[in-house]
Amino acid sequence: MARILVSGAIANKPLSGGEAWVRLSWLRGLRRLGHEVCFVEQIESADPVNLETFRAALTALAPDCPVALLSDGESLDGLTPAEVTEWAGRADLLVNISGHLEIEAIKEGPRRRAYIDVDPGFTQIWDEDGTLAGLDGHDTFFTVGENIGTPESSIPTSGREWLPLPPPVTLEDWPVVPAPGDGRFTTVATWRSPLGTLTHGEKTFEGKHHQWRRLIHLPRQAEGEFEIALRIDPADEADEIALEANGWHLTDPAEVAGDPLAFRSYVQASAAEFSVAHPAYVDTAGGWVSDRTVRYLASGRPALVQDTGIGERYPLGEGLLTFRTLDEAVAGAAAIAADYGGHARAARALAEAHFDSDLVLSRFLEAAL
Repeated sequence: MARILVSGAIANKPLSGGEAWVRLSWLRGLRRLGHEVCFVEQIESADPVNLETFRAALTALAPDCPVALLSDGESLDGLTPAEVTEWAGRADLLVNISGHLEIEAIKEGPRRRAYIDVDPGFTQIWDEDGTLAGLDGHDTFFTVGENIGTPESSIPTSGREWLPLPPPVTLEDWPVVPAPGDGRFTTVATWRSPLGTLTHGEKTFEGKHHQWRRLIHLPRQAEGEFEIALRIDPADEADEIALEANGWHLTDPAEVAGDPLAFRSYVQASAAEFSVAHPAYVDTAGGWVSDRTVRYLASGRPALVQDTGIGERYPLGEGLLTFRTLDEAVAGAAAIAADYGGHARAARALAEAHFDSDLVLSRFLEAAL
């Protein structure tokens, strides 16, 4: 049994149940394997919403796990900085998701340190141009951009060895439940990605919202209903109006997916996922699979998602379908509708074969330790 410190952003991403699952899947998955785990997050400042987001997530899914929310040398919840430092000093491994933990006294404690990249392309390009700090001091580097370092992807390695790592999903947390009969495709999204645009050499990758605009006519042409739990700024009201005018159903993600349990209910109340990807993932063919998508798959929900080069790693066409154009998206929706039961079974089988946390994290630990 290993002693593992996991760090990532939950309070820093308030009212986002899907983001919480990214970090909680590590915590719960490692504990499922029998390891001793402590979770720590640092935040510059916290208002009641940040605190409630942290407490609700950890209370619901890790009630007996040691945790800490630290800010400016003080504890806002859970263990004190001194207690976390002592815990880390006896740890075998730090799992540093997005390099979130920067407190040196804690970071330097574990015997080994693994950096987990969940924003492939952004991480490597920012590392290469010197705008991203925090990668140094880790022993191993893992990325959900599974094509990085291969001829299939144009993402630079920034001089590091990036080990491919699928998003882990704890299958027991995501059982298959009966699907609704409404044929409703859903996803949870932010209109303008907080990651913004990205420039590498002569290439500038535009914002994610441009991908949605290219597909705005989809509900008028495809089978099924299409809904986005969409965080959109009032300044983008014209886009919101255009989406609804073209048949998209919009709902508030804070209301329907604001905590981990609500997010799970939203996914399981859907028939399938439809989503676009940031151009930085698409144009570089980095092999990115969304952590959100693997939870749809685990729930027996087919996924129709924008192509990021994942066909190099995973079988496509049954359960998991990709598109590049509006016509391909329409065809994908029709294929799912024509054999929904078959695609639903294939979705769960894909999750079991490729994203099961027992498998993913066991392989991860072999490389990290």
